[in-house]
Amino acid sequence: MQAVNVIYRLAISLWLGGAALFTFVLTPILFRSESRDVAGRIVGLFFPGYFRWGLACGVVALICRVIISGKSNFAAAAIIAAMLLLSSFQAFYIEPKAAELKRRIVSFETTSKDDPLRREFAKLHGVSAVCNLSVIAGGVVLVILL
Repeated sequence: MQAVNVIYRLAISLWLGGAALFTFVLTPILFRSESRDVAGRIVGLFFPGYFRWGLACGVVALICRVIISGKSNFAAAAIIAAMLLLSSFQAFYIEPKAAELKRRIVSFETTSKDDPLRREFAKLHGVSAVCNLSVIAGGVVLVILL
């Protein structure tokens, strides 16, 4: 049972750490050091791996949480499940739609912010940001509960 507890803690820590590093360090550095179009293309290339990482860590954490606590500590399992739902929504709905919009927008630097495609992309980006920050907040809560 101790090994399952260690795996659980690692899965939560790796999920939270990966999300925080990507969101608060790597992405801002890219957008400061490259043009908006180049930075967006690079971040877009990382998204599939970013989401797979989160989903894998989440599934491992949820399985471990169920093994560790059985029916007790429902709150942690519910938080993990919510984080997985948000990550799945981002991975399988928002990201593909946003990627398609990015392909249709010639340049974010030259296309007007009033362009319908840009406005649609901005909405998806906003929803994705809320989902991502919610996943990070959930991870912080889980680390506190450890």
